[in-house]
Amino acid sequence: MHRPAGTIRSMLVAIDIGNTNVVWGIFEGSSLLAHWRLATNPKATVDEYGVLCLNLLTRTGRSPEQVTGAIISSVVPSLTETFESMAGSYFGCTPLIVTSEMDTGLTLRYKNPGEIGSDRIVNAAAAYHKFHRDLIIVDFGTATTFCAVTQGGDYLGGAIAPGLGISAEALFTRAAKLSKVELARPKTVIGTDTASSIQAGLLYGYAGLVDALVRRMQQEMGHASYVIATGGLAAVVAPETASIQKIEPLLTLEGLEFLYRRTHGTTPPS
Repeated sequence: MHRPAGTIRSMLVAIDIGNTNVVWGIFEGSSLLAHWRLATNPKATVDEYGVLCLNLLTRTGRSPEQVTGAIISSVVPSLTETFESMAGSYFGCTPLIVTSEMDTGLTLRYKNPGEIGSDRIVNAAAAYHKFHRDLIIVDFGTATTFCAVTQGGDYLGGAIAPGLGISAEALFTRAAKLSKVELARPKTVIGTDTASSIQAGLLYGYAGLVDALVRRMQQEMGHASYVIATGGLAAVVAPETASIQKIEPLLTLEGLEFLYRRTHGTTPPS
């Protein structure tokens, strides 16, 4: 149940712009009050996204006047400016934009830190702040990304694989006799019809990809790491893997809130 708007003194808007979805939420302190998932549309205007976000916000009983800050992570450059302008026009604030140059609490060991997707940086910072241990973070998005972080706070790098969704789409596009199926767990690995055979190949095959990459990363790190999953398809794939130990569905939004507080000096350095 939503609390009355009058009890809220200030709110943070956190926006994660991905290739397939824009996930955004509102925080009071470190508490996530509400969040939404929108389709990513590089052609959408400031007003199109602004009116939509404003309507979603006001449906919770809150007003844009309560927003005192905003932070954006974006892997779609054409939309970064759109949402930056939207935050100014509709929420009255200049957002903080996540880059590899900001203080995240991590040491980026990438050869060129500027190449790291901001979503990977946010996830790694959030996971390290939360667990303070050797980590592998698997993000099931348009691409599936793997990030390795040491207990000492070194971001080592990772791996990038085609996401399950686009892998499935490629299969359906290139194979004339195969129809789209729901990305769901089949009853058996040995499918007894075309639909269940596709589901088995996609889901269990992808789980095997995840386990293989995690195993090789741990071998290179020289020890076992705590493996967490996030992203839109984490709840579908993670239970079928042997390597993923915990699902953190809101890790990116939580990371954005953490980085905003850290940047503004309201979070003790980790």
